[in-house]
Amino acid sequence: MPASGASPVPSEVADVDRRARKFETPCGDGMLVWRAWGDGPPLLLLHGAQGAWSHWIRSIDALAADRTVWAPDLPGCGESAMPPRDDHAAISEALATGLRALMPHGGPLDIIGFSFGGVAAAYFAAFYPAMVQRLILVGTGGLDTPMGQVALQRVRGLEGEESRAARRANLLALMLHNPDSVDALALYLQANDGPRGRLSVRDLVLPDKLLEVLPRLAVQPAAIWGEYDRLHPNPAVQEAALRRFHPGMEFRVVPGAGHWAMYERPTDFNRAALELLQRPVVRL
Repeated sequence: MPASGASPVPSEVADVDRRARKFETPCGDGMLVWRAWGDGPPLLLLHGAQGAWSHWIRSIDALAADRTVWAPDLPGCGESAMPPRDDHAAISEALATGLRALMPHGGPLDIIGFSFGGVAAAYFAAFYPAMVQRLILVGTGGLDTPMGQVALQRVRGLEGEESRAARRANLLALMLHNPDSVDALALYLQANDGPRGRLSVRDLVLPDKLLEVLPRLAVQPAAIWGEYDRLHPNPAVQEAALRRFHPGMEFRVVPGAGHWAMYERPTDFNRAALELLQRPVVRL
């Protein structure tokens, strides 16, 4: 459902949501809300901060062609309840509880985590190594690398074209690179999902929460980065930080994409993700 005051749900969102199988599992004092598409080996998609399952709107069909794609709203985001504590152990426990209920006979799964979702995915892989087969990090912070200078405009209290212009500027400052990428769908998702993000993620990512967990992983991760990621800029710098702990990992760059690479350049992103999902699993 759209947030209060949001525009009507775009047909692209409504269609993908209509085709989803929906489930709920315990989370804190409420429920964790899951959506699933497709059939086959399980693939878990974890969205970024202030987002929801719809961060993956342009990747779900491609990834679900021969897999079961699970895309929850992370604890404290979207339609899901807050975790009992604001820490990675509680977030991972809610995910593990849900996955065990939803796929009781399933084996290890693959995970793709975007931004904050990448950090959450890495901690999940460290806490529950037997449940994780592959791990792909997308534009993920917590590497103690210099952050880009991001100046966001105030949106609260604005209406009409002023609100639209401010939200457009914020998407270009943080999420997207090409002005043409800021379409009606991106503006809708930002306006609908952002206000529902109640989990404070800053201390769960910065400055080095991903660095702390990388040595604990039992699988070698891979990574995908947008060429023009403004939040975590210069893919070569990010690659070097990751390779300090995993020198043999694969690192892909999506040309022409900003932070939200799977939205801005979905064809290139989906191709890279599908190729990485076919690579042999490297156990450590």
